[in-house]
Amino acid sequence: MLMKVMLVDDEPFILQGLSVIIDWEQEGYEIVRKASDGQEALDYLKENDVDLIITDIRMPQINGLELLEKIRNEKLSEAYVIILSGYNDFQYAQAAIRYSCMDYILKPVQKEQLLDNIRRVTRKRENMIQEEMDSQRMQRGYLLQNMMALLQGKGKDENISYVKENFRCSKGVRYIHICLNDLSTLEEMSDEEVSERKDKVYEQVSRYLKEDTDHLFKDFFVYEEDYEIGLVYCDYMAKERNLAEEEFMRTLHKAAQSGSESLPVILLAGKWVEDITKISRSYSSACVLRSFKGFQDTKSVYYYEKEVQVNPSKTVLCKQPLDNLVQAVNQNDALLINKSVDELFMEMDRLDRTSETVTMNLNWLIFRLLNLAAEQDESVNQDEVLSYISGSVSKEEIIRGSRAHMRKFACKYAEYLVQLRKNVSRGILTEIENEIKEHYAENLTLRELGQKYYINSSYLGQIFRKRYGQSFKNYLNNFRIKEAASQLIRTDKKIGQIAEDVGYRDLDYFISRFIEQEGCTPSRYRKSAREEA
Repeated sequence: MLMKVMLVDDEPFILQGLSVIIDWEQEGYEIVRKASDGQEALDYLKENDVDLIITDIRMPQINGLELLEKIRNEKLSEAYVIILSGYNDFQYAQAAIRYSCMDYILKPVQKEQLLDNIRRVTRKRENMIQEEMDSQRMQRGYLLQNMMALLQGKGKDENISYVKENFRCSKGVRYIHICLNDLSTLEEMSDEEVSERKDKVYEQVSRYLKEDTDHLFKDFFVYEEDYEIGLVYCDYMAKERNLAEEEFMRTLHKAAQSGSESLPVILLAGKWVEDITKISRSYSSACVLRSFKGFQDTKSVYYYEKEVQVNPSKTVLCKQPLDNLVQAVNQNDALLINKSVDELFMEMDRLDRTSETVTMNLNWLIFRLLNLAAEQDESVNQDEVLSYISGSVSKEEIIRGSRAHMRKFACKYAEYLVQLRKNVSRGILTEIENEIKEHYAENLTLRELGQKYYINSSYLGQIFRKRYGQSFKNYLNNFRIKEAASQLIRTDKKIGQIAEDVGYRDLDYFISRFIEQEGCTPSRYRKSAREEA
């Protein structure tokens, strides 16, 4: 967007000369007004914004100094001002400086001198815009950090105070995962493609939320697969739109889906809690929904209260077939697995295989399988195992009679347990660490590395977290940010180029990650490092 400039002089030929002495458009400006005196300029500024004012000092009615004084005292404009004068008078120059004049230029105006001044204005304007953007990103980064503390149940008084002071809250809150929901398709997409798809969903949801967009977070760096956007929903959002909560959720889903094209989007609504101080309970319940959604009927919106419940009076547990299946999985006995699956399906058929029966028995099976994994390694991350299971089991397939689907899952999980029993972490993790050092700028994923080194990607994620105390994806991102920080100090590359060099195609995402790790924006990091040098 071109910057707006106003020229003020009572001599028409000078106004014309200033208009043509330089190529204003090429320099990034447009002349929006030519005023013949100070009063005309003041009248224009009362209704319009400009970025730069170039004014003569001696004019009838209101001279240049009086114009500058009124602009500053009446706060009509924050525009940069350059004063022109045919007199080399120190008192004039001194008065101009007192009212924050950009420069005091003697007539006749020289092209190079004027060019130098307007380019200084351009640089100052760009620096000011950059500082404002940095400030906004810093504030957003601090809000994210404090909100993360609350979501994870680690919020202290200072975290709660900051969120309440900088975040519109109300009684009645839910945490909502807005999820891209086709794992097989997503795993085939590059990080850049996934990020672009998330950005489109984020943009559409932002348009729907309008002034509540600050409740929307697309950079919660918790899980290995970054397919989700987080929303802290408050009761007032539906009420102010004259909608019931479920109507609000349906329209919210419609907005999210419009940004995702053919890739399905779902909403996982955590349990309702009284206020923002209890948001961790809603967040954790939404995470439970993430794991269990694969075992429920396909919906657009899942509510924790509706999905995660068991009614024993209406369902029957097929305990003996389930015990046999768990034992077969534990022994990695394919023949026994097939036989146990047949027994389980026969028993569920006898009970008419209702949706409630399938859900009850699947949930019990999952509980038992989680225990098997924990018996092998107590540090096993249950959320990751549940994610692995939900990606392998489809309740719809089982209801339609897909015993083959259940057999495949059971055999795959049996192999997974075998890997848990093997002491494979030391050599594999050394290889993975080398892969990161050599190829950190590429689209590295646990799925591809697991295939390369013949190890289950879910288990690889678990042993990686156990060794390094963080997820593979966070480790990779932290490595990239350290390399970016090094380049900021050692080179004069533009920030966008550095982001791309270390593996980020989305500049905003890169800046968010940088703020999270280094506590400031990349531009401020570079400036501080060079000031200390």
